[in-house]
Amino acid sequence: MTGLDSWDPAQYNRFAAEREQPFWDLARLLQPVEAPRVVDLGCGDGRLSRLLHRDQGASQTLGVDSSPTMISAAEADVTCTVRFELGDIGPWERPGEYDIVFANASLQWVADHRRVLAGWAGSLRAGGQLAVQVPANADHRAHLVAAELGAEMLDDPPPDPVAHNVLAPEEYAALLDELGFGPQHVRLQVYGHRLPSTASVVEWVKGSTLTRFKEPLGTDGWREFVDRYRRRLLAELGDRSPYFYPFKRILLWGRQS
Repeated sequence: MTGLDSWDPAQYNRFAAEREQPFWDLARLLQPVEAPRVVDLGCGDGRLSRLLHRDQGASQTLGVDSSPTMISAAEADVTCTVRFELGDIGPWERPGEYDIVFANASLQWVADHRRVLAGWAGSLRAGGQLAVQVPANADHRAHLVAAELGAEMLDDPPPDPVAHNVLAPEEYAALLDELGFGPQHVRLQVYGHRLPSTASVVEWVKGSTLTRFKEPLGTDGWREFVDRYRRRLLAELGDRSPYFYPFKRILLWGRQS
């Protein structure tokens, strides 16, 4: 993820209900395990980690995130069985420690998914489960306009992590097979979000993909970027109320043989 902390829990959670849909779809892919040890990689503010802990009847749940702001928000509700730590999920691994490795909308922020998923798979106990959800919406104008504007305003703009890092669904399926996952489920799903207006898309991406521009642009540049982005996106998509926002995501699950 980004070097300095560009994450704002309040901004991210403005669309909490919409962001929760794929989280729970991913959780429903998990098969029952008695009192599993769970790790939630890219846990954000930890709210959904705590719900996952309860939903799975977990004995222990660890949430890991690289954002100090998010981890600070999560630590308010630490219990004896749910804890959080600051860390980079890319190189993260704990050989043979967990029954469930769960990552919702976080893997896209790190590169080399083949290497990363191999490390996560190695962190599972025998018969352990891997469940991952990644956005696959890099071809939507909300992403493309951001990349175009970033190239105009920065000499070396940070790439769109979804376009740069995310694999095709069939590549994830082949990778799960290579990593020893027998039963598996991989699908591309379109989530249709009816937002209040086209401008709501700007608020959505301000809490996610646009965060990569905050640090290199600085305060004034970031303000100008968001203003120009809003005007350009509304000009292209139309200023409509409501606005239907189709959002593609890849959900993958596997259980080690």
